[in-house]
Amino acid sequence: MRELRTTEQEAAEDVFFGQLVIIYARWFVVVAMTILVLWSSTTLDQMVIGIALVVPLIALNFFVHGRYLMEKPANRLLLIILGIIDAAVITLIVIFWPGAKGMYSQFYVFYYPIILAFAFVFPGRLSFVYTAFTLALYGITCVLLTPSFLADMAEIERLVLRMVTMAATGMIGIYYYRIQRQRRRQIYLPEESVLDPA
Repeated sequence: MRELRTTEQEAAEDVFFGQLVIIYARWFVVVAMTILVLWSSTTLDQMVIGIALVVPLIALNFFVHGRYLMEKPANRLLLIILGIIDAAVITLIVIFWPGAKGMYSQFYVFYYPIILAFAFVFPGRLSFVYTAFTLALYGITCVLLTPSFLADMAEIERLVLRMVTMAATGMIGIYYYRIQRQRRRQIYLPEESVLDPA
């Protein structure tokens, strides 16, 4: 007979197995961000500022990855806090990186992997809130730092397109999460009892 699992057990399994996705997504962001910082730095001061913003991500990911390898994985709350820190650090780079800032910063691309990784691990409602939080953070940053773009319709369209694709990335992650949850439920529950995943 197949084992029946509670919603809490399913959520715990999602966090346990899914945190590796978050860890590797964060390593991708760290490596790519470091390369971009080194590539685009024109002075030693720029390089120091850029690396100083990346170092907290490196330290936190070493901590989480180390715990995972020692079989003491992070819990749900810690992963949520890390997601918020990731969005905040990327926003700080968009704000403080010398040269192009706000709407014109190329570092906005790092929002995509963190949104997708979060949506792979957490239920739809929480992932939706995180995606909306990240979009709001980026949108407010663009408007406050570079309000001049609001006078140009082409630039407004560009920002809207970025935000739509970020939202779509989150929705794709949520959809994938639902498919995986449904497949696992079909393994553990009788066919007629399979419910639509949350």
